[in-house]
Amino acid sequence: MPLILLWLIGNALRLAILAVPPVIPALRAELHLSGTDIGILTGLPVVLFAAAALAGSRLVARVGVVTAVVLGLALAAVGSALRGIAPDVLTLLAATALMGIGVAVTQPALPALVGQWLPRHIGLGTGTFTNGLLVGEILPVALFPLLFPLLGGSWRATFVLWAIPIAAIAVLFLVMAPRTTTPAVATSRWWPAGSMREILRMAVIFAGASALYYGSNAFLPAYLTSAGRPDLVNPALTALNAGQLPASLLLIGFARQLERRAWPFVATGLVSIGCIAIMMVTANALTVAATAVLGFVIGAAFALGLTLPPLLSAPGEVARVSAAMFTISYGSAMVVAVIGGVAWDLTGTERAAFLPIALSALPLILFAPTLRFDRRVGVGGET
Repeated sequence: MPLILLWLIGNALRLAILAVPPVIPALRAELHLSGTDIGILTGLPVVLFAAAALAGSRLVARVGVVTAVVLGLALAAVGSALRGIAPDVLTLLAATALMGIGVAVTQPALPALVGQWLPRHIGLGTGTFTNGLLVGEILPVALFPLLFPLLGGSWRATFVLWAIPIAAIAVLFLVMAPRTTTPAVATSRWWPAGSMREILRMAVIFAGASALYYGSNAFLPAYLTSAGRPDLVNPALTALNAGQLPASLLLIGFARQLERRAWPFVATGLVSIGCIAIMMVTANALTVAATAVLGFVIGAAFALGLTLPPLLSAPGEVARVSAAMFTISYGSAMVVAVIGGVAWDLTGTERAAFLPIALSALPLILFAPTLRFDRRVGVGGET
């Protein structure tokens, strides 16, 4: 049951977020969004992952991990549903912010749950909830061609629809989650104890994977549409998101061989740059193939990045270290998304938006080799 619940929570944390890219053309047509507007809309949840992550870790400490997860999922469901009744851009962004806050306060609880429920199987637990995250990213994109016509071509109904399974998972988790004997502890400390340098290293690595993923999802639809290939938008988005699934399964199957290694991060960074270069100069089947490979390497970097807090942190610090990592990394990803949108508006070409996204791969290449993987506890505890 713990693995099933971890997988379901992962699903719930991404369903509402990835419901946005497929409906961007409809949103642009009705609300007249600019490139910068699109960058903000898709990047806003990411910056809220940063802004509210530390609050989420403190919530875990005060009320316990189960209550924190339920509250976070409830906020995400309500925010997603409210987007469906937004009359303009500002209210759409406000509802998106509420949804993003719900996801943000829940995310630091996942590594903490893995540490509590599966302390001897960190890779397995992380790979399981990462697989859930990835499936949650794929479903809104893959099912879009089927559901959108059934919903009358309404982006509003689409947002409301994806709020339903999030609410259902929150109720199931409340009823079925194993209760640990670890009590909630009231604490005034927001930031984790330990090495700031180590936290920054983990954060910039995770930021690279996050910016690659969210930036590509944000600008790929508009790029292909402007290139005269709107028919490739759904296949490309599906390839980008579905390509991550094998990576999470690889972590589940080969956790011991991939944990505590720098080379997988370096390899994913190098391949990502190559894939984005291909995407920038093509608008055909090769573009779809490149997005599939990009999805795979992003999924690998993302999953391995999520293993870092429980692997390199003291048990009592995992939620805070995760939150600190999310705060820095997702904040950076938001900046990259906005810079991409500004580059598009200034140059008048959607292709320019991919330049800052490609540069986001550099931390994977440069900083992973500096992590001290030989330490059992690297942040907030003893060696």
